[in-house]
Amino acid sequence: TGKMSKSSGEFLTVSLLEEKGYDPLAYRLFCLQSHYRKMLVFTWENLDNAQGAYRKLIKRIAALNPADGAVDADALRERKDKFIQTVGNDLNTASGLSALYDVLKADANDATKLAILGSYDEVLGLSLLEKAEALRKKERESASASHGDYTITSESGADAEIDALILSRYEAKKTKNFAEADRIRDELREKGVEITDVPGGAVWKRV
Repeated sequence: TGKMSKSSGEFLTVSLLEEKGYDPLAYRLFCLQSHYRKMLVFTWENLDNAQGAYRKLIKRIAALNPADGAVDADALRERKDKFIQTVGNDLNTASGLSALYDVLKADANDATKLAILGSYDEVLGLSLLEKAEALRKKERESASASHGDYTITSESGADAEIDALILSRYEAKKTKNFAEADRIRDELREKGVEITDVPGGAVWKRV
């Protein structure tokens, strides 16, 4: 370890981090994990750990449903006030990060959790809600498969085996083989899959 400087060739820039495949916000998370009064020991291994932690955090937030309930204004205000006190105590950003995970485990609906996390991120600057929504969108797109004029969309994540069964059911119905279509629907039910037929395709989820 040593002092970071341009002359030593160890001066980090956002472009260098991106060239090496790191999200600059993962580096921000890495910095927030340490108190500003303490020396920050940088290694690529530590940055790898921070990037892994950041991705897992975004994934957990993306799993929250924005439409789950109404925001509890009292809980939001109480949590936000406590968070400001925590971080304001000699800029304790490490405890501020711990508060994120406390919210994820809290007994509250998803809409309230997201509102609280968004208020925390006004201080932390980790783009948590934006990154989570981008991940949700990506997962929705990957869970939708087109087969000609028939589109199969999943609310439970992509699954090629389930898609194949639903497509077989569709083809059976097209050839008026309703007995086979019913058999496939029963098989899907046994797998815990519920299908909803929609114009131009079907939507399925695990129940």
